[in-house]
Amino acid sequence: MIKAAILGFGTVGSGVAEVLSLNEDKITRTTGGISLKYIVDIRDFPGNRFESLLTKDFAVVENDPEVKIVVETIGGARIAYDFTKRCLLQGKTVVTSNKELVATHGIELMEIAKEHGCTYYFEASVGGGIPIIRPIAQCLASNNISEIYGILNGTTNYILTEMKKNGLSFDTALRQAQEMGYAEADPAADIEGHDVCRKICILAAMCFGHHVYPEDVPTEGIQNITAVDVDYAEANGYKIKLLGRALEHDGKAYAYVAPHLVPVDNLIADVEGVMNGIVVKGNAIGTAMFYGPGAGKMPTASAVVADVMDAAKHLKNPKKPNWADSDPEHTGNADDLEYVWYVRSDAKEGIGLEIAENEDEYVRITPAMTKQAVLHAYEGSKVFALIRVLQ
Repeated sequence: MIKAAILGFGTVGSGVAEVLSLNEDKITRTTGGISLKYIVDIRDFPGNRFESLLTKDFAVVENDPEVKIVVETIGGARIAYDFTKRCLLQGKTVVTSNKELVATHGIELMEIAKEHGCTYYFEASVGGGIPIIRPIAQCLASNNISEIYGILNGTTNYILTEMKKNGLSFDTALRQAQEMGYAEADPAADIEGHDVCRKICILAAMCFGHHVYPEDVPTEGIQNITAVDVDYAEANGYKIKLLGRALEHDGKAYAYVAPHLVPVDNLIADVEGVMNGIVVKGNAIGTAMFYGPGAGKMPTASAVVADVMDAAKHLKNPKKPNWADSDPEHTGNADDLEYVWYVRSDAKEGIGLEIAENEDEYVRITPAMTKQAVLHAYEGSKVFALIRVLQ
């Protein structure tokens, strides 16, 4: 019976404990048995059915040689980094749902794990309950992947869905998302694109082989999207979606986060509400999409426990790092690439095909060009909206 511990007993951590208990029989049949020995949290949980396992002392886990697998669901990249590193240094395999930690320190932690005969798992760090990390590493391993993109944040997708379906303004849709518990009181990480940025960093590294750091990824959120642009997009056969996107071009990998006009016949266009969808393009499989709940207690816990089970099977045969460290020869700045653009401005004359005109506003779809070239072309005009069009 393999002993495990959980660090952090919040939404995901408590879900992990529940899944381990709920599906104990199947987990035992598959792995030989996983026993939860400790749950570390600084808070008290009186009356909780796992209360007897709670401790406030991380050192108990760190120094217990019986504990072979540690689940980190603390979040953030400070305390979680310290605890994760200390566990790996002790040869304990760590399983996490922490996208910020993986995006920021993933390659370092994988290398530490390799040196100490254990593994760092992170399936649940992207897409919640959607299987994506393992499919890229295993099921699609025979493919050269040319591109991966997706709706990776349920909060922003819910807001954009409400703006389209019910004609809400951005501010009204955000307040509604907060009232329903989809958005935090401080929604900056979601609406400014930082959450998606961390996830696309991980996916880019998985697909193209080198670590991509969040600070190197151009990131735009949805805070400047208006109902006017949503309406113009819909009238011309598009939906506006916030996408994380990574692609290979001339031997380099490029990653970025930005709103896009997505054609309604694209697979990703029908991903609505708080759901997530991820599209992968490979030279053998063609185009495949992974769809499902991108967050939430039980979906995310499901992915975490799947990693725990995989870890239990590979304790004596640890997995190697999934990618190498960042290398400027293999990664580029996505702002240097050319895209087709939706431009709403006051310029009567402009580049591209005019698709709408309303009083002193003109809307055009440009040919493929860099962002800098678009801004130069409209220099001296007021540009009200500048949004990429997914091709």
